[in-house]
Amino acid sequence: MIDSMIMFSHQIHQMVGKDINRLFGVDGVSLRNTEIFVDGKKGINCSMESEEHIWKLGNLIASNVLNMPIFEGLSGPIVFDSNGYRSNYLIDIHKVALNMPIAKIGSFSSEIGLKILEEIIYRERDGFTAVNRNRKRIVVSIEDRPFFMVKSKSELEGNMTGNDLYYGYCVDLAYQISKIVNFTYEFRVVKDKKFGAKQPNGEWNGIIGELLRHEADMAIGGLTITLDRERAVEFSMPFMNLGISIMVYKPKEQKPKVFSFMAPLSIEIWMCILFAYVGISVILFLVSRFSPYEWSVKEVLGESKLHNDFTIFNTFWFCLAAFLQQGIDIAPSSISGRLVTSVWWFFTLILISSYTANLAAFLTMERMVSPIESAEDLAKQTDIQYGAVDGGSTQEFFRSSKTQTFQRMWSFMNGFGSQVFVKNNSAGVQKVRDSKGSYAFLLESSVNEYLNERQPCDTMKVGSNIDSKGYGIATPIGSDLKQAINLAVLQLREDGTLDNLKKKWWFEQSECGNQKSKSSSKDASRNSLGLGNVAGIFYILIIGLVISVIAAGLEVLYKARIESKRSKTIYKEAVKAKVRLSISGYSDIPADELKQLGSLNEKKYGWKLEPPKL
Repeated sequence: MIDSMIMFSHQIHQMVGKDINRLFGVDGVSLRNTEIFVDGKKGINCSMESEEHIWKLGNLIASNVLNMPIFEGLSGPIVFDSNGYRSNYLIDIHKVALNMPIAKIGSFSSEIGLKILEEIIYRERDGFTAVNRNRKRIVVSIEDRPFFMVKSKSELEGNMTGNDLYYGYCVDLAYQISKIVNFTYEFRVVKDKKFGAKQPNGEWNGIIGELLRHEADMAIGGLTITLDRERAVEFSMPFMNLGISIMVYKPKEQKPKVFSFMAPLSIEIWMCILFAYVGISVILFLVSRFSPYEWSVKEVLGESKLHNDFTIFNTFWFCLAAFLQQGIDIAPSSISGRLVTSVWWFFTLILISSYTANLAAFLTMERMVSPIESAEDLAKQTDIQYGAVDGGSTQEFFRSSKTQTFQRMWSFMNGFGSQVFVKNNSAGVQKVRDSKGSYAFLLESSVNEYLNERQPCDTMKVGSNIDSKGYGIATPIGSDLKQAINLAVLQLREDGTLDNLKKKWWFEQSECGNQKSKSSSKDASRNSLGLGNVAGIFYILIIGLVISVIAAGLEVLYKARIESKRSKTIYKEAVKAKVRLSISGYSDIPADELKQLGSLNEKKYGWKLEPPKL
């Protein structure tokens, strides 16, 4: 474009010299108010198909261009063939990318046409050939468990120096990358002990600041990839995916109570069931008493008497049997009685089904009640304080968020200032433990999962991740390591090395016994019921048996007392006779006495004795 404008202006200058008016006023061309008119009509017709209103000087300019001497332009020598096409030229093709130097990737010539330099592109994608291996690289990191840790004096063996002073996930990751890319490096801890945040004056602190000042060649650690950081430095592809999560103090586990089988229904519902049972029993009794269809005539000791099966005791027994899904010999005959029974059966059907559906969950789960389950729960309350690492990406996320919930959370945290913001993750976890439930810590999920596996095992992660992001390896813009690190991280991801490193530092070194290898057996043990889960039903069974035995004894004493009064015998002897009869049955009683007992009034003695067939 630039060469064409230079060529055209050069030819016009040769034709008219310094007097531009020479172009107008000839061959019907005129200039009026800075507009060109040809034969009285505005504009120049550039169509190749029509010869009307064509600028007559156009052919003259075109012929001069074809015959002009060769001159050097920005795109090389400018020369045209007889058809007006440019010939003998070469145009380079360059690759332009954000924060990357311009690189030539091909060319276009009149003789060959388009040519892409595939070998150069391949070398760029290979990435390893561009790495300068003649100098040792400075790798900066920050103390952050389990990514990067400094050995204590007790852990040092002999005269350890250099990289031997450090250990952790990122130390192992840097070693794996250096083996693939083939370069030497030396670890160094960041001076101000910060990850890196942009200050009001536009400068960066922490790890990002040291990379910008070229005090380090690479940064590896729990460094989150953000938009502002990406604008300042270059990040590799994420070696770990994560999100902001909530850490709270772990509440004590609620062990199953003796009567935990009653937990599926509240106390109010149990009381309503009791009142419904009594009310239905009374109504069924009254309906059966008033309905003529429930009465019948029966022969009792040779006498005809009116009989109704639904006495007050039989009615309570009938409703209880229906509630417990058991059968009974009696059944209502009247329509009113059957209606009452039908609605009671429907009520018990729905109630028992709902109770059974929830019973398993209450018996097999040791529930831990936490007042906070999500970010929305934190935003809605003010009793529990919450914060993040000062100067970290989590703090920046809430500061710049446009979501109403997160804006409200940022206003809350910013109001407390240093009371809720901490220097690092370790300080945040300690604050959660010291608060005993009055402080929640916002941090990356990967760190949250790791710290929850540390003694004294009194913290836990609640809810799902608030956002989604990743950890990356940072390098200064234009670094020769960037592409090589990308390929190395991709290789480590595909061969499973990254998964093995996380398993090593998160679960295999757990101090709480929650390793993945033990999780399946622990879950299985939690699903099995223990004695504590069902102890209540055994207590009810034992109490019922004891009451039934006591009731049987009271029945014997009561009947013995009535018999002693009627027969005018000693009460003690009557009791002994009843006990002996209950133990020995009829085997020790002579046949004539059995006949005599059988002829006695059933109502008088309470037993209807029939002599055995001899």
